[in-house]
Amino acid sequence: MTKLIKIGNSQGVRIPKPLIKQAQLANKQLEFKLVKNGLLISPINTPRQGWENSVKEAMAEYKTNHLLSEEDKQWLDTGLSTDDDLEW
Repeated sequence: MTKLIKIGNSQGVRIPKPLIKQAQLANKQLEFKLVKNGLLISPINTPRQGWENSVKEAMAEYKTNHLLSEEDKQWLDTGLSTDDDLEW
């Protein structure tokens, strides 16, 4: 059982290490949401983060000297936050 503890002018909880591992919360920014019966803590997901670097690394690995077209650059920089933002 966990209790709220005083941390400066705020309060917090200590989350046991096994729970942090199971919930994949280590070294992640967290989001807090009020739900009907409490508080939901989840990692902030950043879809497509790092894609541009991954593409560049793959191109270098396969010795592809083609530069990204302007259309490809726009696709990589879409800034979509969820799949709900996609137009089908």
